[in-house]
Amino acid sequence: MIIVLRPGASREQIDEVITEIRTLGYEPSPIIGVAQTVVAAIGDERTQHTLESLNVLPQVERVIRVQKRYKLASRESHPEDTVIDVAGVPVGGPGFTLMAGPCSVESAEQLFATADAVKAAGATILRGGAYKPRTSPYEFQGLGKEGLRLLREARDRTGLRIITEVLSERDVEHVAETADILQIGARNAQNFQLLIECARSGKPVLLKRGLSERIEEWLLASEYLLAHGNPNVMLCERGIRTFETYTRNTLDLGAVAIAKRESHLPVIVDPSQGCGRADLVIALCAGAVAMGADGLLIEVHPNPAEAWSDGQQQVTFEGFRRLVETIRPFLAAAGRQPAA
Repeated sequence: MIIVLRPGASREQIDEVITEIRTLGYEPSPIIGVAQTVVAAIGDERTQHTLESLNVLPQVERVIRVQKRYKLASRESHPEDTVIDVAGVPVGGPGFTLMAGPCSVESAEQLFATADAVKAAGATILRGGAYKPRTSPYEFQGLGKEGLRLLREARDRTGLRIITEVLSERDVEHVAETADILQIGARNAQNFQLLIECARSGKPVLLKRGLSERIEEWLLASEYLLAHGNPNVMLCERGIRTFETYTRNTLDLGAVAIAKRESHLPVIVDPSQGCGRADLVIALCAGAVAMGADGLLIEVHPNPAEAWSDGQQQVTFEGFRRLVETIRPFLAAAGRQPAA
């Protein structure tokens, strides 16, 4: 860390800062200038006591962190891209993963028809909500265990791997019996006990970015999963809440590029939640590929007008087929190809 002192700090005040730095386990290296003094604190700030408490000293102007707090998620500790094996399907690396399916599992007919359609178009992972976090308690909350049973049957019928959301610590074990990937939604992005339980399950985890979460907070949330022994973590940009009302959320494609630069973890984009409008999904998918995303998470429904949740953002079977065809040139330009 670097401690910047206020101009005109006395020798006594400088010595006080140096003493405090040593007390906290760092080696101070002062650089005394004509008008201002800077003290470099040598040590691993990721494992030792933080020096940010020095901000309380009146002679300290600011404390600047040098190392990343998300040491396991960062490229400093893991320069190469992580590739996650999801029951034989790779996520990350040169391949590009398509995850698609309905926002909510509604019935066997709806789910199986959607699974067949998205597989035929190139998806390898089926999404579907058995448990649904809804803003209103009067909205459809999902089929629960019956939804999980239908997802298992869909996997047996099609061979598609399954991603579904887990809402509570108490549900992790039985959701993990069905899911090949545990999804942690935006509302639970900083539910740290849930993150720890999902990590302990041993299943790959897709971590969505919170509604108003800064990128560093998103990466630190992934650090909880990694620090509790689960290396199979995917980041998912799904739009954040801003002042804009033209779209449901604001899909932050810049965050995708930053996450790819800062972290070795695969980055997935959910444009359906990201904008809340089916007519914008294809354009945002092309942008996601251009930003370096490793895959897409798309909501697909046989008849969005009759969907039990979020019909306005779900594409039809034909819409998903066109989406896959549209992004092929973008994938080729990026040197990517759909994961088999």
